[in-house]
Amino acid sequence: MRELVFLIVFIVLSTAFAFAALIASFICSPKAENEQKIKTYECGMKLFSDARVQFDIKFFNFAIMFLIFDVETIFLFPFAVNFEQLQAFALVEVLIFIALLVFALVFAIKKDVLRWQ
Repeated sequence: MRELVFLIVFIVLSTAFAFAALIASFICSPKAENEQKIKTYECGMKLFSDARVQFDIKFFNFAIMFLIFDVETIFLFPFAVNFEQLQAFALVEVLIFIALLVFALVFAIKKDVLRWQ
């Protein structure tokens, strides 16, 4: 019961601190806006184009595929570290996980997600 009280006090104080920081930044921040403050800072150089460049969706798909496989590789790391202590059930689960990864990779290749042109 004592741990629960400490947890509740911690949650209340951390939430109060976060709201206090937000309120303090709102109160202390300068409010005067002019044309010079709104401009983009480019080290003294004049702007020559818009900063919002439209990327082709294939680059976004490639990045998402990279993140998915990167995170899934991180999930395999604890298994590799504790391989000797794990039993056959864990090996079966990891094989199913790797099979899903291979299936996702084959699916992405069939849908031409990883093709650049």
